[in-house]
Amino acid sequence: MKTAKIRLYVEHPLGQGQTIPLSRDQAHYLFGVMRQGVGDAVLLFNGRDGEWRAEVAEAGKRSGTLVCEAQTTPQRDPPDLWLLFAPIKKARTDFIVEKAAEMGAARIVPVQTDFTNSERIRQDRLQAHAVEAAEQCGGTFVPEVTGLQKLDTLLTNWPEERQLMFCDEALAGAGATLRAAGGERWAILIGPEGGFSETERTRLSALPFAHPVSLGPRILRADTAAVAALTVWQQALGDWA
Repeated sequence: MKTAKIRLYVEHPLGQGQTIPLSRDQAHYLFGVMRQGVGDAVLLFNGRDGEWRAEVAEAGKRSGTLVCEAQTTPQRDPPDLWLLFAPIKKARTDFIVEKAAEMGAARIVPVQTDFTNSERIRQDRLQAHAVEAAEQCGGTFVPEVTGLQKLDTLLTNWPEERQLMFCDEALAGAGATLRAAGGERWAILIGPEGGFSETERTRLSALPFAHPVSLGPRILRADTAAVAALTVWQQALGDWA
């Protein structure tokens, strides 16, 4: 039995004997770039059915077919955790999405704050980065990347049962740490490069479901803060604990 070295995200159902048609891009990647052929093994996941070992049944330049043989890993869903962040420069926004997918965020929400520099995102491109991150890290779940949302509107319609870890750069060095609160539904909010406005900070601090925290004695870059915040939450309340 050949060893499967490639993981691929697909949207089709997975199960014993299931036939999986490949898109043109997937066929090009597997057969043109990775030089796979008939009989080679590939690991597949779709975010619902776990990971499956499949074999290449047909290989063409623009299409191909895989057949599922056996499940290699059961479905593992992350905690019910959202990451809210203000988009920054393209490469660093890509980094945030990739790391959030790797570190177990269930939903990634770009938000527009008072000081957000970017007024638009490429949702499809960011979603593709989340897929690639899941393929690389061995995960069986791909988080949804939403469209850009205004923070003010998001907070107005916030589900009260979801707790919010509000990472406030104004608390740097103040020692405010994350404390366990009721419920299993959480979100993390990271501010933009210019920080939160006083209006936003005042509103967030007054919300009953918001928990202002410090990420240490230094003010972190937005992309660093996202990784640090996810680490703190996962260690204290998530599936790392």
